[in-house]
Amino acid sequence: MSLRLPALFLAAVFAATALADEASVRRGVEARFEGIKVDSVTKISYGGLYEIVVGETLFYTDENVNFVFKGEIIDARSQKNLTEERQQKLTAIKFEDLPLDLAIKQVRGNGKRVVAIFADPFCPYCKSLDRALLRQDDITIYTFLYPILRPESPDKARTIWCAPDRAKAYYDFMLNGREPAAAPSCNAPVDKWLALGQKMGVRATPTSFTTNGERILGARPEELVKLIGEAKK
Repeated sequence: MSLRLPALFLAAVFAATALADEASVRRGVEARFEGIKVDSVTKISYGGLYEIVVGETLFYTDENVNFVFKGEIIDARSQKNLTEERQQKLTAIKFEDLPLDLAIKQVRGNGKRVVAIFADPFCPYCKSLDRALLRQDDITIYTFLYPILRPESPDKARTIWCAPDRAKAYYDFMLNGREPAAAPSCNAPVDKWLALGQKMGVRATPTSFTTNGERILGARPEELVKLIGEAKK
């Protein structure tokens, strides 16, 4: 017991020192950059750097806040983008919070792999991603129409949503350029789509989410398929 107490004491001292360092870095950043409100400061395990999070922005500084680095850190040995991995964790969502009744659902095979995608009907990268995902079996895709790119995007999204077969209308338009068949107008939830995207911090299309809540920006099908397969294993 007597041998254990010093170890616990030293651990507590080191933890307190780390917290004190992070607190001083926070004060230093806020002092040097007037008007900035730091959300979090974390001492990282490489380079003697501190990670600073302000809103959706992530950057790094030294312990004295003499230098600020905003960019990506790559592990030279593994080639992993450490900054991107960290941003994915910081911007993760709760997948179960997504109102899936507002999405266009397509199921292939047993549908066991699940992904949600925010897409604008006129987004060329969304079309590229949809085309790439056609090669995937045993997948469920929830597509949230997110009409933000053009003035006519909301009307096109509304037409797709009001079609008798929404999934067919969506994929016919995105993959083949085939206009949705005329259908009676319906109460398409355009305002709810926009509000949801803003709530989830979606700034561009396509933005995809796995069931683990991880976020993938842009048309990156290989990476997305890998993460979908790894989610909740």
